[in-house]
Amino acid sequence: MAKAGYSVVTGGAVALSAATAKTILGVRANAAFGLDLKKVRVSFDGVTATNVPALVELCYCTWATNGTMGTNNTSLTTAIAQTYGRSLTHGATAGKTWTSEPTVLTPIEEWLVTPNGGIVLYDWPLGDTPDCALSEGFAIRVTAPAAVNARAGLWWERA
Repeated sequence: MAKAGYSVVTGGAVALSAATAKTILGVRANAAFGLDLKKVRVSFDGVTATNVPALVELCYCTWATNGTMGTNNTSLTTAIAQTYGRSLTHGATAGKTWTSEPTVLTPIEEWLVTPNGGIVLYDWPLGDTPDCALSEGFAIRVTAPAAVNARAGLWWERA
């Protein structure tokens, strides 16, 4: 089967409030297929070297609530880009900057990252990529001790 890869980025800074968990980016599969996550990117714009590290969590998400893109978040569905493979309609939805957290979020990986220009660049090794069930997906949630901004990206294939 031919593969097709897709990506979505926040497309701008997402403001974080001090000590408050916030889902900054998420992608949801449709009812016909799941997602096979390939890459995660998160970066910060902090300038204070003494800031305590932020907790970055990659979460599996059922989207039980607040899973409709554009409701309690900003829809990024039209910003999903095909990065390689045969031209296929992606069928996924994406959003950023949740004002009310989606559920059910289950962390599958986490990193402590300095908000002073810190960055997460993670590509899953071949054969180790997490995948999701139909109509579920992945989200990046950040808890920063200080108010900073973050940007993020997710890359996946249809599964």
